[in-house]
Amino acid sequence: MNPATADPTTPHVSWPAHRAVARLPGSLPMGGVVADTPVHAFATSPACLRLGNGSGLTPRRRDIELGGLLAFEISDVVSTAEADALAAASEHLGFRDEAPGIATPPGMRMNKSVHWVADEALLGPVMARIAPLLPPEIDGRPLFGQLSHRLNMYRYDANDVFNRHTDGDWPGYSLSPDRRAMLEWRGLRSALTMLLYLNGPADGVSGGDTRLFRSDGSAVDVTPTKGAALFFRHGFGPGSVLHEGRRVGHGTPKRVARINVMYARGAA
Repeated sequence: MNPATADPTTPHVSWPAHRAVARLPGSLPMGGVVADTPVHAFATSPACLRLGNGSGLTPRRRDIELGGLLAFEISDVVSTAEADALAAASEHLGFRDEAPGIATPPGMRMNKSVHWVADEALLGPVMARIAPLLPPEIDGRPLFGQLSHRLNMYRYDANDVFNRHTDGDWPGYSLSPDRRAMLEWRGLRSALTMLLYLNGPADGVSGGDTRLFRSDGSAVDVTPTKGAALFFRHGFGPGSVLHEGRRVGHGTPKRVARINVMYARGAA
C-alpha cells in the first residue's frame, strides 16, 4: 500500500454516519478556491473518540525560549491509541487538497486537509488534562473552559510543507444539539494555536519539524512526538509566533491537528 494514501486503522471501529455541517470556500495549495468545501461531523460520537480521564498519562509543560514570545510544549496530551483514533477518523472523513475557510497565498499551505467538528466527549477530557498547564489569562483575557470543537486536520505526504506564516485567531465552534450544523461561539476568540501531533519520527515520519522563529530571525525546531502538543501565541499582533511546518520526506505521512485555545474577550 502506498504510505501516502495508507488509511490508519483502529481495531474494531465501526464508524457512525457522518455529514457536512457547514460548507465553506476552500483554498487550494497553489491558488484558486473550491466552493462548498465541507466541514464534517459524525452523527453520533464514535466510541473510540469518547476519551477517559487519561490515567497513565502525565502531561508536562516545557517552555520554549523564543526571545519573549509565548511558546511551549505539553507531553502526554493523548495516548497512542487516542492519537491513532483521531488519525483514523480523519482518514475516514477524507483528506482533500482544499481547506475550508482557510485563505492562504499560493505555495504556502502545501499539504492535505480535512476539517471536522468533534464534541465534549473528545475535547472535554483533553482540556481537563492540559488546563492546569495553560496560561490562565492572555492580555487580560481569561482562559475559557473549553477548546474549540472544530479540528483542522492536516496530513503531510512526501515533500509536503507549510511555509512560513502566522496563524490567525478564530472564533470557537461546536455542533448544534442535533449535530447537523456548526455553531459559532460569541464573546470568545482564540489566542493560542494547539498543534496536536498524531505521529512523528518514532513512527516513521522523516522531517516535518515545526520551526518557530524569534523576532531576530533565529529559530527553534520542535520535533513532532506522538501524543504531544505544541502551543504558541497567534493572531496578527506583535506577539504572534511566525512558524513553518518543515518539509516531510518519503515514508510515513506526518499527521497533526490544529485546535484553537479560547480566551474570553474581556476580564472575567
